[in-house]
Amino acid sequence: MLPMSTHPIPAPDDTPELLDRRVGPYGEVALRRRGPHFEVIANGTFLMDTSDGRSERLLISAALDALDGARGAHVLIGGLGVGFSLAEAAQDRRPGRITVVERERAIIDWHTGADAPLAPFAGQGHGDPRAEIVHADLMDHLRTTEDRYDALCLDIDNGPDWTVTDSNDSLYSETGLDLLERTLGDGGVLAVWSAAHSPAFEARLRARFARIEVIEVPVHVERGVPDVVYLSSRG
Repeated sequence: MLPMSTHPIPAPDDTPELLDRRVGPYGEVALRRRGPHFEVIANGTFLMDTSDGRSERLLISAALDALDGARGAHVLIGGLGVGFSLAEAAQDRRPGRITVVERERAIIDWHTGADAPLAPFAGQGHGDPRAEIVHADLMDHLRTTEDRYDALCLDIDNGPDWTVTDSNDSLYSETGLDLLERTLGDGGVLAVWSAAHSPAFEARLRARFARIEVIEVPVHVERGVPDVVYLSSRG
């Protein structure tokens, strides 16, 4: 059974307004407004909204804390989303570089175009000289980059067991973890966001990393399961 959506259950008359819809190489992505909040829908699946960014921010802060307060860290954020993770990284003095990898051109446009509706949710991120947005598929970026990251913070799809496109399954596979380990610097931290616990993915992490921490973040949804952040490091 798929985990429940982590956005508030709308009132019957809370009809979403479609602001934009694009079709690209990964299918359809749409931006909707529901009351004061924005929603991103990918291939008909609710992906994220702007109602609550606690777990997306925790993805960044917990990874930086796990680096033992190191300054000048190079942080990769997998998925720009609505911008909460970028906002958290930009308000922290510890990162020296912030690389955001986003494959959907539409999401980048909703952050950086004229009157960009999602830009405010990225805080100071878009004006931060440490930050760079890379338009690329994350797996392609991992295969080709020469960078080594101190923190890999991934918020792709709704987690390992609920991907928007089938091709994203490989990110959480042994092949994907090989790439993630290759681009992770010595003493680095891998942080992965999920909309629910994934026992199989957690087992793969435990087979590779010496230290694993599983952090639950309650969500404001009736009968909803907690969001989960997996933190992994070699020692």
